[in-house]
Amino acid sequence: METRELTVVAGSFVTFQLLFSVVSPRLSTVITPGYGRLPSTKLTEWNSRLVSTVHALVVGLFCLYILWFDDVVNANPVWGDPSLVKLNVAITCGYLLYDLVLLACNWSTMGDSFFVCHHLAALYAYGYVLTRGVLPYFANFRLISELSTPFVNQRWFFEMLKYPRSHRLVVVNGVAMAVVFFLVRTAVMPSYWGSVFATFGTEDFARLGLAAQVAWITSCIALDILNTIWMYKIARGCYKVLTGRSGRKPKDGAEKEAPADGKPVNNHTD
Repeated sequence: METRELTVVAGSFVTFQLLFSVVSPRLSTVITPGYGRLPSTKLTEWNSRLVSTVHALVVGLFCLYILWFDDVVNANPVWGDPSLVKLNVAITCGYLLYDLVLLACNWSTMGDSFFVCHHLAALYAYGYVLTRGVLPYFANFRLISELSTPFVNQRWFFEMLKYPRSHRLVVVNGVAMAVVFFLVRTAVMPSYWGSVFATFGTEDFARLGLAAQVAWITSCIALDILNTIWMYKIARGCYKVLTGRSGRKPKDGAEKEAPADGKPVNNHTD
């Protein structure tokens, strides 16, 4: 890994930590008085989700730019010039490391084995992008999924602020969350795997070596299994809201059962 990428990873880790511990508490207090009325455990998750939203917007929009304008990467998805992709991946790796530390420090209230598996699988795969510069197109394609995260987090914010589920803003956000999650995480699976299979048997694929091939394919399978589980939970929750069947009273502002956003406790995504 080059010094530039190491610097970006470290800078990303520190920046997100500062956003969590300094910026989010002050900004959230200004934005809504409901923030100050939350219990300490929910304050921690609130700050975590706000940081998650910032990361998702930065990385997701950067991904779209690369997808639309980085012709070198799009022309050679396995060995194209990874400069911009590596910067984006380094930002995400710094965020994932920050998030793993946060989960470890607050495991009793925020710990979730799904997200630990998700983060470790992502770090494992992205490590090859940073160290060898391989698979830039596929790494970038994966990061587009972050565009669904702001809607997932906003749903949780509404829950904490005691917005009724029938509120227009809650319903609109819920539908948008389901649609965007489906588009960037589920609907793209056939296209993504079609591009993956198209590389099989090629010289570019052979040059990767067995270790990189295994890291790439297994991490993608693991991530798509998680995305499918989350999509099912989101679709089920959205259906209940739209049909008026979600009559349960939430406990402490959160569902006792698996929430419709597909993330049982926290917000962390790939």
